[in-house]
Amino acid sequence: MAKKNKTYKSALHEQDGVQSPNSLSPNVAKIIKANRKKIISVDDLVSGILSGNITALSRAITLIESTNPSHTKKTNEIITKCLPYSNTSIRIGITGVPGVGKSTFIEAFGIHLTSLQKKVAVLAVDPSSSLSQGSILGDKTRMVDLVKNENAFIRPSPSGNSLGGVARKTRETIILCEAAGFDTIIIETVGVGQSETAVHSMVDFFLLLKLAGAGDELQGIKRGIIEMADAIVINKADGDNLKAAKMAKVEFNRALHLYPAKSSEWTPKVTLCSALEREGIPEVWNMIEDYTKTTSENQYFETNRNNQNKFWLLQTIEDRLKSDFYNASKIKLALPQQIKLVEVGKTTPFAAAEYLLSL
Repeated sequence: MAKKNKTYKSALHEQDGVQSPNSLSPNVAKIIKANRKKIISVDDLVSGILSGNITALSRAITLIESTNPSHTKKTNEIITKCLPYSNTSIRIGITGVPGVGKSTFIEAFGIHLTSLQKKVAVLAVDPSSSLSQGSILGDKTRMVDLVKNENAFIRPSPSGNSLGGVARKTRETIILCEAAGFDTIIIETVGVGQSETAVHSMVDFFLLLKLAGAGDELQGIKRGIIEMADAIVINKADGDNLKAAKMAKVEFNRALHLYPAKSSEWTPKVTLCSALEREGIPEVWNMIEDYTKTTSENQYFETNRNNQNKFWLLQTIEDRLKSDFYNASKIKLALPQQIKLVEVGKTTPFAAAEYLLSL
């Protein structure tokens, strides 16, 4: 008897689904695509910055951070047009070793300032990997409350290979933020290497965050960092750590007396705070206001900024000369050859340098 042919359907048979609708209408998608490709003029960017438009400010900062030579001219025009509207803020540098609570402190500090109707820009420099050259840029995720504040602007920037881990164009970024109406600029350093020195040369007030009981009370005395500090704030002064924090305050006060008087005529202060508990934050701001008043009255505030401008003029010249030297076609050709000769002992590093500089 012949068997009937049967068609068996697998339980795993896939049915035709319903095509999901586009999340954007075709017209809106075209507008977004066109805007992405649209090249915004310098005047449009400057106009946006001066009106406090955060998008325009962010785009201009991206241009500043760009290493593309074609962006340099545009960047210089933007900075030149914004310069008359700058120098309107108090610039505060904040440093401390990793784990001291810089991001937590800056968020608490920023929230306090915005409650006083201040406009706060936080320029957080993230360390770049020496291997991949990448940065996490996670400060916005750590400052979850401040980032939602309409009177605050947080801009994490990769440190790259610039001096001491300070973002290459931080100084120009300060000018743009001031032109955009931010009256308090906070610069957070990576807390390692020579970044403190570079940040100190671009701020009005330099604040050093410390931890109690971390074993660095006497270590700090050895380093030049305390000599640069206008204030030492001992963070995490709460709970079981409060007693140790008070003892650390006494130790740092003793250490500060070992240093010569500052030309600003300001005596550095030591204070306690708990950024997590938001305690001691108003006192830090009051101290900065006292500093501003003192240095404005004795003319140091303006003198210091003029000296900083001179320093950055010379620094920019050095950076440009260095860049032009290594990018010169003759040097690109001769440098590997001289390195090889040094490696095999046929010339000295000094003779090789003399030869390359004479080209």
